[in-house]
Amino acid sequence: MGKPQRAPSFEGADNPLAAAVNERDRDTLKMVERAIGNKHVMLAFQPVVQSRGNGKVAFYEGLIRVLDATGRVIPARDFIDVVETQELGRKIDVLALEQGLLELHHFPDLRLSINMSARSIGYPAWRETLDAALAKNSTIAERLILEITESSAMMVPDLVTVFMAELHRQGISFALDDFGAGFTSFRYLRDFYFDILKIDGQFIRDVSTDTDNQVLARALVSIGQQLDMYTVAESVENQSDANFLTACGIDCLQGYYYAAPTTSPPWWEGEGMYDEMGHKPGR
Repeated sequence: MGKPQRAPSFEGADNPLAAAVNERDRDTLKMVERAIGNKHVMLAFQPVVQSRGNGKVAFYEGLIRVLDATGRVIPARDFIDVVETQELGRKIDVLALEQGLLELHHFPDLRLSINMSARSIGYPAWRETLDAALAKNSTIAERLILEITESSAMMVPDLVTVFMAELHRQGISFALDDFGAGFTSFRYLRDFYFDILKIDGQFIRDVSTDTDNQVLARALVSIGQQLDMYTVAESVENQSDANFLTACGIDCLQGYYYAAPTTSPPWWEGEGMYDEMGHKPGR
């Protein structure tokens, strides 16, 4: 009987599938680096509506979109976890802030939230971008909301608390994004200066029929109310879920049931070009 053949390896460098995945990831990161270097980004805007306001918009969230050389959006899921710990992630936060501040400057009735990582708090270019915009237009502060994810805030809670206290004095509001998805210490949640609590979509989807999500959603809404925070349900996708959440006392609703993120928001209609290059931001 011949010597048994060695089974092919599916680990490390011997794994052709892993090699292909790694090569694809490297190519994606290169595309993202080029896009950020050339400022090939734009914001997509999604409304956050009042639960008892007949669809009245409370504010919009500006979501950064990174574009490849053909103008197509590079899916955030393909790179966001990797760049979060790199300077590239800080540069993305700077561009998102820059785009959002430009919208707020040109549209005085707009209230807008922009996402950021707690890692960007000490990044000089991020703060310089914010300070320059506020010096140019002081009304921006009271219309700007900065969204920080729960997991990001808990990495450096003491730094986040000091940072929020300082910007609060300038009139800026804060939203705790994806609440429930991380491991927030309730001691820190009490000490933070968050104005808005955005409940993670995993507790919102199918909440009208999922009894576990009903218990969790009620509990999270109650926490927000107890701490005097404005509550928002993320990922609302149907009328039944919206009705249940409204009955729970949620303040606002956000999701595809109301509108998908759009790169052509309603306030652009009929407006002229306004940036230095003769185009709207991100266009």
